Amino acid sequence: MGHKLKIAGWVSVGVVAGALTTVSLQTVARGAMTPLPLEEIQQLSAVFGLVKTDYVEPVDDKKLITDAISGMVASLDPHSQYFDKKSFKEFREGTSGRFVGVGIEITQEDGLIKVVSPIEGSPAFRAGLKPNDLITQIDETAVKGLALNDAVKRMRGEPNTKVTLTIFRKDESRTFPVTITREEIKTQSVKGKVIEPGYAWIRLSQFQERTVDDFVRKIEEIYKQDPNVKGLVLDLRNDPGGLLDAAVAISAAFLPENVTVVTTNGQLAESKSTYKAAPEYYQRRSGGDPLRRLPAAIKSVPMVVLVNEGSASASEIVAGALQDHKRATIMGSQTFGKGSVQTVRPLGPDTGIKLTTARYYTPSGKSIQAKGIVPDVMIDESEEGNVFAALRMREADLDKHLGSGQGEEKKDAAREKAREEARKRLEEEAKKPAADRKAPEFGTDKDFQLVQALNQLKGRPVLVSKTLTERKEEKKEN
Repeated sequence: MGHKLKIAGWVSVGVVAGALTTVSLQTVARGAMTPLPLEEIQQLSAVFGLVKTDYVEPVDDKKLITDAISGMVASLDPHSQYFDKKSFKEFREGTSGRFVGVGIEITQEDGLIKVVSPIEGSPAFRAGLKPNDLITQIDETAVKGLALNDAVKRMRGEPNTKVTLTIFRKDESRTFPVTITREEIKTQSVKGKVIEPGYAWIRLSQFQERTVDDFVRKIEEIYKQDPNVKGLVLDLRNDPGGLLDAAVAISAAFLPENVTVVTTNGQLAESKSTYKAAPEYYQRRSGGDPLRRLPAAIKSVPMVVLVNEGSASASEIVAGALQDHKRATIMGSQTFGKGSVQTVRPLGPDTGIKLTTARYYTPSGKSIQAKGIVPDVMIDESEEGNVFAALRMREADLDKHLGSGQGEEKKDAAREKAREEARKRLEEEAKKPAADRKAPEFGTDKDFQLVQALNQLKGRPVLVSKTLTERKEEKKEN
């Protein structure tokens, strides 16, 4: 890719609120081995020996070594990771947008697993699971206190196997079991529609292997329904990222050919790369240019891109490229700030590591790491304001996060105060009936930010945020 890199695995970007969080480049391993620090290696060997001989009970050799590797890699930053056999398989499933399971999006609430939404057409959808259902038990395992990832693992499995979920439905005050047969789930990362004559909305929830093809099909549907589209909203809110080549392709769909989309820079020569809006930077090995079917009008239709604190990595690549080339107006709130590159290197046939190897930069040279994309127009998440956005984690909030390389972000006392106020507000909201506190669904007429985006495209007044400000950076002191 970029004529300098050899593909050796997966190229992915992202953040995860419980899922995939990488942008990856594949590079060629260095020719020379780095000298090992002899004294420290001797200490490691001594500790290994002491644990084997002195620990209260026997410990498996393989577990000690793999835990040591895992700890070494995890200590670097929040996105570097060691993959054992099981986690390596799950990582590959995450980039494909396909997995075997029941088909629900979940989160945690009060130590239980909460259904955010069943995926349309999935086994869970057919079984009648609803948003806000609480899962209290998975087969014979109580969910209380179970980590979200552990719950996901227990619900996944082999095709045509069964799993029994015990459901508590609050609005009906009842608990009941549901037995579901697992099957392959194909997540839908692209939604879109004509909002009103002349104006369309297209939403990307993640950048997966199928995203570019699905995006092209959705744009074709929109232009078939309304050939005279005069304004388009690209919705990247809460999109945690995904595959780098998909981000380059989506950017290329709207940009002139061969302009720079994103650059990367790290220690390795292969990490110093430029990705452009041209087929050789995003097309797969088989097939031609997936964007060739797009209508020519897509290159010039007036655009707004919606982003928020949940827009990360691949989303930030797209938003940054369209902003720097003045192709779209970016609206919403400052993005997550996941601007680092991870390389996935196999260590054997079924294990590997994901290692941060570079930062990525917008076409104008701005590092997004720990800062994010600053919208052209700041907009609150609702007419009442941006009260809950302060609760969302950003890259700069993560322990051991990588700096931008262009100055460090200031500790923001006002943000901490806003978080405390948002927590109190959230507690009050939780006491209300579910129907009164449900956030408006993206893409509906109650979607405040979408309404403002349409106003921007129509030249009408926009309700700009009175409270949102850019998160500044300060230079490191020497």
